[in-house]
Amino acid sequence: MARILIVDDSPSQLMGIQRIVEKLGHETLTAEDGAAGVEVAKAELPDLILMDVVMPNLNGFQATRTLSRESTTRDIPVVLVTTKDQDTDRMWGMRQGARAYLTKPFSEADLSEVIGRLLGGEALQTGEA
Repeated sequence: MARILIVDDSPSQLMGIQRIVEKLGHETLTAEDGAAGVEVAKAELPDLILMDVVMPNLNGFQATRTLSRESTTRDIPVVLVTTKDQDTDRMWGMRQGARAYLTKPFSEADLSEVIGRLLGGEALQTGEA
């Protein structure tokens, strides 16, 4: 069982993702914005982070960049989970240090596949789910 941090400012999205992750047998941690997500990640060192992009205070791109540059968190895989579905968004997210990019709405199978690959040590090179 892995510890997965879910960062999303939408309570309904947060609960939906949390339900799927827990159904897969993982423990969840949550944060409501990028700044809180960075703090929780530093304090708890989860095995994986599912990060929304459009959030107040610190957006997901900024939070991912911060985590990927921090020595204690740089090896934690970050999956950007967002409604932003342009190729430029995907490319920018991967440049910030994300290991995968999942566009909302997504299926439970898509999320399960991404989590399984990243926790299994198989990083997604293309950013596709």
